[in-house]
Amino acid sequence: MPAPLSYPGVYIEELPSGVRTITGVATSITAFVGRAWKGRVNDPVRVSSWADYERTFGGLWGPSTMSYAVKHFFDNGGNEALIVRVVSTTLGSAATFSLAGGMKLQAASVGSWAMDLLIDVEDKTHTKDPTDTSLFNLIVRDDPKTTNDSDKRGGSGAIETFRNVSSDPNSSRFIGTILEQQSNFVRFVSGASAPSAQQGTGADPNSGTDGVSTSATDATKEVEGDSTAKTGIYALLKTDLFNLLCIAPLTYANANTIVEQDVQMSTWQVAAKLCKDRRALLLVDAPSGWTSSNVTTATPQISDFGAVERAYSAIYFPRLRIPDPLQDNNLADFAPCGAVAGIMARTDTDRGVWKAPAGLDAAPRGVLGLSVNGLPATLNNDDSGALNPLGINCIRNFPVTGHAVWGARTLEGADALASQWKYVPVRRLALYIEESLFRGTQWVVFEPNDEPLWAQIRLNVGAFMQNLFVQGAFQGKSKSDAYFVKCDKETTTQNDIDLGIVNIVVGFAPLKPAEFVVIQIQQMAGQIQT
Repeated sequence: MPAPLSYPGVYIEELPSGVRTITGVATSITAFVGRAWKGRVNDPVRVSSWADYERTFGGLWGPSTMSYAVKHFFDNGGNEALIVRVVSTTLGSAATFSLAGGMKLQAASVGSWAMDLLIDVEDKTHTKDPTDTSLFNLIVRDDPKTTNDSDKRGGSGAIETFRNVSSDPNSSRFIGTILEQQSNFVRFVSGASAPSAQQGTGADPNSGTDGVSTSATDATKEVEGDSTAKTGIYALLKTDLFNLLCIAPLTYANANTIVEQDVQMSTWQVAAKLCKDRRALLLVDAPSGWTSSNVTTATPQISDFGAVERAYSAIYFPRLRIPDPLQDNNLADFAPCGAVAGIMARTDTDRGVWKAPAGLDAAPRGVLGLSVNGLPATLNNDDSGALNPLGINCIRNFPVTGHAVWGARTLEGADALASQWKYVPVRRLALYIEESLFRGTQWVVFEPNDEPLWAQIRLNVGAFMQNLFVQGAFQGKSKSDAYFVKCDKETTTQNDIDLGIVNIVVGFAPLKPAEFVVIQIQQMAGQIQT
């Protein structure tokens, strides 16, 4: 509103520009769901490097196929991941520690990793009140020399020291508050008096085997989780944004032997449905028993994936042969989802989300071979020619250039389906635009629904689309060829206005990858003398 014009003179007014910049969202935040050595359970934890994962979840662990997938993700250029740790429902509660004097502590998470913890209590405190008997020092060590019966691994060697903590709940240094906010290892359970000095206190887990299920059925249920309790895959409902989802092969304990199995079709269905709801892409690992010739007859076969949200999923074949640091760097077979997610993140950074994450530049790092049905193998043009029309993305090995992802189709990319979401970059670009506009137009809600609002919407959405066009995300030489933004009386009728609705129509011409390069060669006839 203008200032009251009460005296002759010059008045200054600042007018709003109407510009509300729409910022593009992240494109390669990758969620992983599976087993880990330690860490919070059924709670998404953001990590930005492999070192972060090691500190929070304990690093590589034999029964955890997820830990390898996360490492491959960061090795191949990934920069941000969400980790959801699941454990067996029969594992019980976390390990407890009884200190001299009656105080009890509990491990910060379930699992036999807590066997490596050693707790020291000191009564040599430094305080202005030497008569305060509630104070003590607590030192918690994740002892690297201690081993357990699971995989003979020790602790990380990390040490947490808490000085002048108190057993008095009314104290600002109360042990319960300090451990809750600062410790990665233990939590306070009970105890009204300060513990006596002692060293080397440890504890065994109450039950279970490091959170590994004892049956394939239980492993599947734990990963799928419960939508009401937000466990397993549904724990991702607690997070704000993720773009890619990886579920590495499941593991379960069978007669003290860790057995690996493919992710079940029911799990893929749940995961793909969640990806559709959250505007993300599911990376599916092809079944381990597939070969280039049996995908239409094996169990499961490619047609069984018709029950999965095809447009929000992409499948990759075959397994990768990578040195395993836990097995003296001997080659082992790994699902490709983590490496592919890392390649997508790397491509997004280098070229943009509209560039297909495939081709000679999309080389998985550290890969020394491929594995088909458990045996070393390579894929040739005939193999790729049989699988590509079915919407199966191959990983190939080429002379000199090495391994490369050689396909960029969604599960809806089969030629027979003729889908507009045939290609991964088109699908991901659309999801990027949708999510960015969804978040960037929240200011529109409750604004007066008339031409001034529509003009602002066209201005701001158009500026966002123009920025993508300038970066090379769309086809066309001019913006009119590349995209359009409509929001006017044609898209929003009087009936819509009466119902409180404003309609925004955004169209774009996506770039599609050049799958088939055709070179035509003609022999020129010499000039004929007549």
